[in-house]
Amino acid sequence: MQPNTFYDTRIIDTPIGKMIAIADEKTITSLDFTDETHEGISSDNPLLLRLEEELREYFEGKQSTFTLPLSPNGTPFQKKVWETLCTIPYGGTISYATEAERFGNPKAVRAVANANGKNPIAILIPCHRVIATGGGLGGYSGGLWRKEFLLALEKEVNKKA
Repeated sequence: MQPNTFYDTRIIDTPIGKMIAIADEKTITSLDFTDETHEGISSDNPLLLRLEEELREYFEGKQSTFTLPLSPNGTPFQKKVWETLCTIPYGGTISYATEAERFGNPKAVRAVANANGKNPIAILIPCHRVIATGGGLGGYSGGLWRKEFLLALEKEVNKKA
């Protein structure tokens, strides 16, 4: 029997809306956009405070990588897809087809895209960097306007570097 795991939650304000972050004692387990009002959710878990700081620096163009330990909940297939996402360089994009190739199964484009849509840790696991083969944005569970914002932010920071 496993010991109980306790989760802390914090609402983080970003330039593209509020995000709800969840962590256990050792890892970030979830980061997602929320349009709901969450009163009084402000855990001072050190990981969540560090996440808030790293996100602030990311949106200010001062940070291109995140140092936090992640533990997304998903199937083994999804976790492998999310690991593949983490290999896309900051400011870069790849197509869903290229992602499936990097994943090791070029025929799994739809399954890979579906796993991207279930990514529980937005921005840190950068599914926003995957676009359609023709160059269109494709989908994004946080909303296409947010995906467009994130890609433009990273592209602009790369120009200045």
